[in-house]
Amino acid sequence: MTQKKVLITSALLYANGPLHFGHIAGAYLPGDCYARFQRLKGADVHFVSGSDEYGIAITMSAELAGRTPREHVDIFHKVNKGFFNQLNFSFDHYSRTTWEGHEKPVHEFFLDLYEQGYIEEKVTDQLYSEEDGRYLADRYVTGTCPSCGYENARGDECPDCGAAYEATDLKNPRSRLTGGPLTLKATKHWFLLLDKFRDRLNEWLESKNWKPNVINFVKSYIEELRPRAITRDLEWGVPVPLEGSEGKVLYVWFDAPIGYISASQEWALQKGEPDAWKKYWCEEDTKLVHFIGKDNLTFHAVIFPSMVMGQKKPYKLVDELPANEFLKLEGRQFSKTDGWYVDLDSFFEKYTSDQIRYTLAANAPETSDAEFTWKDFQQRCNGELVGKLGNLVNRVLVFCQRQCEGKVPIATDLEELDTAFMADVHKLVDDLDGAYSEFRLRRACRLIMELAQRGNVYFDAKQPWKDAKDPSTRQRMQNTIDNCLECLKLLALVASPIIPDAADKIWKLLGQETSIATENWETLKTLPLPAGLQLPKPAILFREIEDEQITQELEHLQKMSKEARQQHTEYTPLKDEIAYEDFSKLDLRVGTIKAAEPVKKSKKLFKLQVDLGFETRTIVSGIKPWYKHDQLVGRKVVVVANLKPAKLMGVESQGMVLAGDWSDDLELLKVDDLPPGATVT
Repeated sequence: MTQKKVLITSALLYANGPLHFGHIAGAYLPGDCYARFQRLKGADVHFVSGSDEYGIAITMSAELAGRTPREHVDIFHKVNKGFFNQLNFSFDHYSRTTWEGHEKPVHEFFLDLYEQGYIEEKVTDQLYSEEDGRYLADRYVTGTCPSCGYENARGDECPDCGAAYEATDLKNPRSRLTGGPLTLKATKHWFLLLDKFRDRLNEWLESKNWKPNVINFVKSYIEELRPRAITRDLEWGVPVPLEGSEGKVLYVWFDAPIGYISASQEWALQKGEPDAWKKYWCEEDTKLVHFIGKDNLTFHAVIFPSMVMGQKKPYKLVDELPANEFLKLEGRQFSKTDGWYVDLDSFFEKYTSDQIRYTLAANAPETSDAEFTWKDFQQRCNGELVGKLGNLVNRVLVFCQRQCEGKVPIATDLEELDTAFMADVHKLVDDLDGAYSEFRLRRACRLIMELAQRGNVYFDAKQPWKDAKDPSTRQRMQNTIDNCLECLKLLALVASPIIPDAADKIWKLLGQETSIATENWETLKTLPLPAGLQLPKPAILFREIEDEQITQELEHLQKMSKEARQQHTEYTPLKDEIAYEDFSKLDLRVGTIKAAEPVKKSKKLFKLQVDLGFETRTIVSGIKPWYKHDQLVGRKVVVVANLKPAKLMGVESQGMVLAGDWSDDLELLKVDDLPPGATVT
């Protein structure tokens, strides 16, 4: 039987700062768990990732830090690779896009596309900063939204109305770095003609059984495909491989996904088999899975597949695309700038990799945004890892030492309760097989704890401590312990993709000398522990986390946030003075939100029904990233009631709700006692 090949990638991590829990939960932990599971299932797994190290964000950050771009990425590549090691990730290779072999496949991709008519040279007007002396990428541009008039819109998307556009579409564009004005200046660039792939992409997409929200998003994006610039005016990056392209590099989103391929090529070279990468990337019977966050969906579901379709080599197209949502920290987005993050150096001094792997897996943002809180972390560790899993392991092994001479007993004449228990255990193992196969880590965690709890309930129901006292019932006691040891063996198996260290400890406590990661899922399901096997002295798997520790973590988080605000406060410049007569033209009213629903195809917009006392209006507001439906209904807000109606994403908005904006946070202005319709002056 031919061994199944599974090629797994986790999104390349941008080497512009340290890893945080949001990164881990979205693309890396799910990828590692799936790789570990597939290895247990006997697959030939190749799991790669690495550092994404080019782009203007790197050059800007390096300048601010007084470093060269190379020095900058060297620091964060080393830091993040170290964190991945501490998290016990099982990459077959962790690469970087600055390694000397990366440029070759990137150039090959570009030239294949170019020679087949999929890349076109154009002279276009781009935003240029005289003060900075450079063209600015969209992330360093701000201005007035061309759709709704919001004055602090980003270079690619408006946070207020959710509209997407080119940075050159902004009105009154300015530099986010200096606040200075930007002008349009002609420059030569190369464009990937994505619209030429529309029919092939649609046909390919028909064969995919992905999440409905992913399919719908990708289909709508494909319909709006247009040529996209793939070069930038920079020195830091992969140079364009054409004459007359001096001072131009390939845009980071073009070269980064090719980094998966170059990572495999580097792995093959280090292995001493230069062509070994081809059996994963160039053979159709490979299963390719990209683990990404939802913000990378466009690149992995449309742009990179288009690039692959335009190649002369038979590169593999992605088969599965588990695109996870975002993880928040205590209700807010992770932000190093705002001091709202968990310092991993400090974390690993106090907690284990299994504790955070389990907590993030149990709260995995698979279908909606999720949240890490210190209280939930404590509850998961104490109530589940200690209270259910650790408790079962300890009580069974201690009892076995005391009543069975520390050996696996012989089981005979099983009762119906025994056989029913083992049937339940094996069903849960099969359910876990399905959960891992379908990338459902939250379900896998629930099933692992259900299996542990079934073991505890069975142990209590059989009461082996009573059977041990009577020679006539000692065989019944031995049957109970043998079944419990089998349950522990299977727990070690099914938990190993998520908590590999603890699973390995359980495996060793069952008298095994190998690592459970090298074992086979199907074999362990059916092969019993040998009777008479001597077991080592039991050991504690997990320790409880005290309330005082959690209080300290929350206090430290608030302290970091306060210090960051004091150090990095950047206030939006004041607008031009206006006369009171101008301000008095605004009609501000109190309104109560009666209903809220997401606007279709928009990441940011809610459609609100707001009661102004004298009438109810439809108001479209870009507050979806900060509020959930149940936080809005019944809330009193301040409304600009005499604003001219405007259509946003096809919905007419009859006003605007007022909010405060600070860094990445947004908060609606709140009214407590005034009734709907009251004026605000």
